[in-house]
Amino acid sequence: MTRARDLVAAALALAVLWPVLVVLAILIRLDSRGPIMYRQERVGLDGKRFRIHKFRSMQVGSAGPAVTAENDPRITRVGRWLRATKLDELPQLLDVVKGDMSLVGPRPEVPHYVELWPDHLRPVILSVRPGITDPATVLLRSEASILAASADPERTYVDELLPLKAQAYAEYVRTRSFSGDLAVIARTLGAVLRPAASPRTPKDLKTR
Repeated sequence: MTRARDLVAAALALAVLWPVLVVLAILIRLDSRGPIMYRQERVGLDGKRFRIHKFRSMQVGSAGPAVTAENDPRITRVGRWLRATKLDELPQLLDVVKGDMSLVGPRPEVPHYVELWPDHLRPVILSVRPGITDPATVLLRSEASILAASADPERTYVDELLPLKAQAYAEYVRTRSFSGDLAVIARTLGAVLRPAASPRTPKDLKTR
């Protein structure tokens, strides 16, 4: 049922949103040189690796940390807006149609970070398809702001945010349901359309 829901919903969304995708592609091309899409290897269901689709939001060829803070100079002008509105994630509907992702599920990480998940949680998290959104995405909608406030964003991500994400991912897998997924989608849309005051530090997150 979940796969059928994802396939139908993603196909319909692509059919409805294709004019928006075209406009976004044009804006990206006009704003900076380089490809429209950004693809990166991520880890999916049962540890299978795939290449995720996102609209490119950073300058081509720019070196730097693996994580991205909101004040990162590598982010393009259009890219900053795409990230703030989460529109850079829309191409992942293609990954849903392909079967690499689901609408709702643990966010797919790069192999390096997957290796840092606790050993007892890794098989739980990888037992389902990764998703475009999940409860941790809503909770950590201010992740870029938290990283921007850190003197060492990479260390903050690895030591504080990644463990929180892993716990949230595993909890989602253990309690997932069709109605629960619909609620996550609704909360995600609400967070994007009506952003509220967001936590600025990992400590703030733990109190929620």
